[in-house]
Amino acid sequence: MTDEILLEKRDGVATITINRPTQRNAINYPGWLELHRIAVDLEHDPDTKVVVLTGAGDAAFSSGADIKDFELYRNSAAKAKMYAAAFEGAMDAVEALSKPTICLIKGFCVGGGCELTLAADIRIAADNSKFGIPVAKLGILVGYSEMRRLVNLVGPGNASYILLTGRMWDTAEALRVGLVSLVVPLAQAHDFTYGLANEMTKLAPLSQGRHKRIMRTVLSNPSLEGLTPEEKALPLTNFDSEDFHEGRRAFVERRPPQFKGR
Repeated sequence: MTDEILLEKRDGVATITINRPTQRNAINYPGWLELHRIAVDLEHDPDTKVVVLTGAGDAAFSSGADIKDFELYRNSAAKAKMYAAAFEGAMDAVEALSKPTICLIKGFCVGGGCELTLAADIRIAADNSKFGIPVAKLGILVGYSEMRRLVNLVGPGNASYILLTGRMWDTAEALRVGLVSLVVPLAQAHDFTYGLANEMTKLAPLSQGRHKRIMRTVLSNPSLEGLTPEEKALPLTNFDSEDFHEGRRAFVERRPPQFKGR
């Protein structure tokens, strides 16, 4: 693990921190590879229940891809293909996590940094946050997966406005279109986010992971036509789990449930 992408685990919550504050937490090529590796490792970590992604300091979540990488990794379509594999691989790995993911956003959240937040489940923004995907100012394009996430989150009209104007958005605009889940004062952002994360660690892991799978199916197949037998059966599978019976007993006995994820 590099010191530019940090991982901390505490009480069921894993925190991934983009740790390049002097570069507004811009993510370089090795950083995307490291983020991918960490996400894959966390998926297989039974002690991790919730994942929080954030940036070091209060000035930026991430200003996106490090512009210094362009000359080395993105100065031709052939090289950009290799870079895209790292860039998109990291986001795909975050999106694929079966554990709930929360972005704690403070300050600038721009370009690839903003696109990274789209791969998470919940986005909590401090009131000093600024958002934008100004790729048209660099003459480059977002990829299909990033476009899908953006359109799914804010709709095609708002996605067009974000991309075709290249403008920066404040938290009021971001909240209005659903780019973020909630806006809180900067001084409260950390405690609010970790209070929420700690609440979520107490919930049933099978419900969390399977809700994410059901949502992905609904987004990719809104008509729900042609579902596989496994997809059709998924909403009922928890009734055969130990966690369901524990949850039912805990409710009757008026005590907190102790979920095991099985």
